[in-house]
Amino acid sequence: MKLRLKPPAFSGRLHDARTATSIGRLLGVCVLVCFVTGVISHYLQHPPGWLANDLPSRPSWGYRLTQGLHVTTGIAAIPLLFAKLWTVYPRLFEWPPLRSVRHALERLSVAVLVAAAVFELFAGLLNTVQWYPWPFSFVPVHYAVAWVFVGALALHIAVKAPEIQAHWRKTSPGTLALPDADGPDRRSFLQGVTAAVGAVTLTTVGQSFTPLGRFDLLAPRHPDHGTQGLPVNRTAAVAGVTNVSVQDWRLTVTGPRPYELTLDDLRAMRQYESVLPIACVEGWSKSAHWRGVRIRDLLDRAGAPPEAMLRVVSMENRGSYRITELAHTYARDELTLLALRLNREVLSPDHGFPARIIAPNRPGVLQTKWVHRLEVL
Repeated sequence: MKLRLKPPAFSGRLHDARTATSIGRLLGVCVLVCFVTGVISHYLQHPPGWLANDLPSRPSWGYRLTQGLHVTTGIAAIPLLFAKLWTVYPRLFEWPPLRSVRHALERLSVAVLVAAAVFELFAGLLNTVQWYPWPFSFVPVHYAVAWVFVGALALHIAVKAPEIQAHWRKTSPGTLALPDADGPDRRSFLQGVTAAVGAVTLTTVGQSFTPLGRFDLLAPRHPDHGTQGLPVNRTAAVAGVTNVSVQDWRLTVTGPRPYELTLDDLRAMRQYESVLPIACVEGWSKSAHWRGVRIRDLLDRAGAPPEAMLRVVSMENRGSYRITELAHTYARDELTLLALRLNREVLSPDHGFPARIIAPNRPGVLQTKWVHRLEVL
């Protein structure tokens, strides 16, 4: 007796190419924006050597916009991805599983594409709450898998191009006179998906777009919650910076003319003010009022050349960003400060007392706190 395997039958409707293409258009927009802004974020945090000293410091709100878009579109893509997978999952049970070389390439691209998409979106979501239940470093792996995802997506689009083109519009060529029996159901499904995307966006985007802050129900950070009116990701206790003695603290500046300054010396220098946002990689951001000494004045006092980079060293005893570097475009920008006050108050320990860096268009992890050393490179 010959045993013949039969693929399962699916009675649900809308598991068709037209619905998948409709969802794919929306998902594609989110993916494109998320990928481009993610590359910008990565290069601002980890610039290659050829770019390290030429990063742009303007617009001052640039990183706040790009990183806010990155996290917002990434979160919005999650319900879209679920909807897309729902429309196509019956094809996993097609028989025979491989019918041709083209079909094999399609299945390979789909396998890599789905795995990379799921990893990118959910790992990114966990990053917004700073939970890392894996043994590898998030940033380089997230960046590398993003390129794998884009490569698999390009292969998938190339393989499926004829079908995508045929179903890109509401009606397919050659079927203009035929009614679409699933039209009402498809519209209802797309409206439901759109509502889900709108709901998750509205309840999370307020962490970076403060006019919608009152709707910020699901985001891990609220821009108004924190000491001195600003959220804190890394406290002084976590960084190991406690009981800082003002009498013992010195700012050391190295260069052609090295020198040291006490906190009183810094306060006696001409003070400048900047209104700049703290924009963190997790997606939240908030503008604040800063006051302190311009970095360019400290560099001039040390005899630094105009094109010199600046290394900033924190007092914290551990952390990936204990030592950071300022490109000359940042260091010479008139808005870049060694800040001593935040929102007209002396910096709290969690915000970097005695002094911290604040610069325009710069990721929050690079706005170094608890600064005690500046090195002209």
